[in-house]
Amino acid sequence: MRFSLIFEAQMNDASPANEQRVLRDCVEQAVFAEAMGFDAIWAVEHHALTWYSHMSAPEIFLSFVAARTSRVRIGHGCVLMPFGFNHPVRVAERLAMLDALSGGRVEVGGGRGATAQETGLFGVDPADTYAEVEETLRILARIWREERFEWHTDRLDVPNRPITPRPAQLPHMPMHIACTKQDTVRLAGELGVGALVLGFGGPDEIAGLRKIYDETLATRTGDRFVSDHANDHFAALCPTIVLDDKAEAFRIGTRGQRFFAESIHHWYGTGNPPSLETDDGDSVAAMQADIKIVSARLHEMNVPVTPAATTLYTPPEHAYGDWRNAIEYTERLVDAGADEILCLSQMGTVSHEVGMETIRQWGEHVIPHFRAQGL
Repeated sequence: MRFSLIFEAQMNDASPANEQRVLRDCVEQAVFAEAMGFDAIWAVEHHALTWYSHMSAPEIFLSFVAARTSRVRIGHGCVLMPFGFNHPVRVAERLAMLDALSGGRVEVGGGRGATAQETGLFGVDPADTYAEVEETLRILARIWREERFEWHTDRLDVPNRPITPRPAQLPHMPMHIACTKQDTVRLAGELGVGALVLGFGGPDEIAGLRKIYDETLATRTGDRFVSDHANDHFAALCPTIVLDDKAEAFRIGTRGQRFFAESIHHWYGTGNPPSLETDDGDSVAAMQADIKIVSARLHEMNVPVTPAATTLYTPPEHAYGDWRNAIEYTERLVDAGADEILCLSQMGTVSHEVGMETIRQWGEHVIPHFRAQGL
């Protein structure tokens, strides 16, 4: 069982001064997490999504974290792998450099960059994203094992060249893809890569997705593997705020979740900009009202209203409370089949101090509880 933190660099105040402060705070939280016993630090990649994510250059953020830590795994999750975002050779070079300098601690996840805000910025055709993510994963698996590399397909042509440096981990670092629905979990299993399940659906949804993942592992032929070294790993998101005052933790956590939901749905074109106040009433009631608004807009756009489209707004039953609540919720994720708990506390309305206290509570109470059980 692994315990990790994932960072979006989310913020409700997007001024340059606060933006710089939040980015530095994320590094401080990541470094503290290693001291508190966490196993991995993950950073997303997003572009032009004000408020929702300012983590546009995660390779730089993770380099800062790697330089100030010695043990914690460095999770590049996810690199946007369509070619317009990142050329596969540059992905290979950057990741190998980070792996070499960190002493072999890097893991990589692939993502599509699904918002029109992002794909439009880089001229990426959304119809090509699935194919290009898969092709990049295949390129990475080869490029890190060959002294010289070349690649020729209808989508990409790379002449024969030596690609340096080589990663410290052989034959290559563990590979994953970001998963938010059943199809991508199934795809992860078929490709032989780990599933980073990033939804807010909770243990019941995690159990259902784990079942799909296991069924895929049991029936796959290996024909679609991106590498001859499969990574059968299933990580589940765990939104969490942990304080001695569990009522206050619940208030802060639900407010953070509401900000998360409002900001991403804004950039998906189905919502107004997020409310920026840190404390503006009953966030659970506000999220329930928002479900109706988002559903109506989806109907107007002829987009099916599925649970995946509104799960961010569902009444929270996450790890918001004291450390006992966090243990109870994590036990449910473990029972649902999670190999890794991806803790998310860095949400736009959550202060740095609350983030640090949450990490401390996990390090002093939650993680030791599971380690004592041999997990």
